Amino acid sequence: MDVHNPEQRSKNMRAIKSTETKAEIALAKALWHLGYRYRKNNKTVFGKPDFTFKQLKIAIFVDSEFFHGKDWETRKKPQTNAEFWIKKIERNMQRDIEVNTYLESQNWKILRFWSNDIKKNLDTCILEIQNAINERQTIK
Repeated sequence: MDVHNPEQRSKNMRAIKSTETKAEIALAKALWHLGYRYRKNNKTVFGKPDFTFKQLKIAIFVDSEFFHGKDWETRKKPQTNAEFWIKKIERNMQRDIEVNTYLESQNWKILRFWSNDIKKNLDTCILEIQNAINERQTIK
């Protein structure tokens, strides 16, 4: 049972942003502060990654736990409008796989981070990105 009435739930869901989330902003600021220059939500790259280093072919995605199905097999499923949400989240998960497969076939390095990992372990995420950049720069 939902704790909110339909109007409040609708208002809450409309407020969820697809870009410029807190996790994305934190990651962007950290990368910029370190001198890395990137493109955000680059429409020219398949899947429209949150951050791209196009010359190095590095695509970075920041995925929310709810919308991208973290721990989907063991997680409690939505109770309100369950059919819609389950279908939507499973399609998002499928699309993530399709995007990864395509980009990897085009020799892109894909990094995916859960938003909570960025909030809790930003330094670890930055280190992983730096390692990918260094690895790609030595190849070029």
